[in-house]
Amino acid sequence: MPVNVAHKLIPMTDFVIEYYSHEGYADLQTLQLMNNYATFLKKPLTLGMFVPVDARGNILKEPKNYTSWKSLEHNRKKTAGAADSFAFEEYKIYQKAERKCLFEGFSIAYNGYSVVRITAAYNDAIELSFNKNEKAFQKFTDVESLTHFQEIYLNATAIKKLGLTSKL
Repeated sequence: MPVNVAHKLIPMTDFVIEYYSHEGYADLQTLQLMNNYATFLKKPLTLGMFVPVDARGNILKEPKNYTSWKSLEHNRKKTAGAADSFAFEEYKIYQKAERKCLFEGFSIAYNGYSVVRITAAYNDAIELSFNKNEKAFQKFTDVESLTHFQEIYLNATAIKKLGLTSKL
């Protein structure tokens, strides 16, 4: 899986130093970007940041042939025609949940009664356990705690929300 190294999750101090090494000055836009990133790092972790979940936080099962369906140009658009509305509702629900994820390349390794274990496709040593009863990750509380890992990547949704570019 090709991953853009420029979108790696990094600690706030590294973010500031790296950004200033490219920009060299701080204007209101730069300060807003830094505020966005700092706020993002303090967000509590949810399972939906990594894998598609429903409104109650339950893992959604990937629909059959979803990858093939998603690869078609007309299915990549955010809105679809009324003719499709009933036939592929499951696909659209999954796609909408997938767009809410913020981290790249995570998948379910184990989905038990009380625990979900997810791993990063690009590094199977990156493994996170989520307690379904407590609705919390074990050992990790917020996004910043994930900087413990050397490589966790933000996806296009996170990049857009933060206002980041490929400069970093």
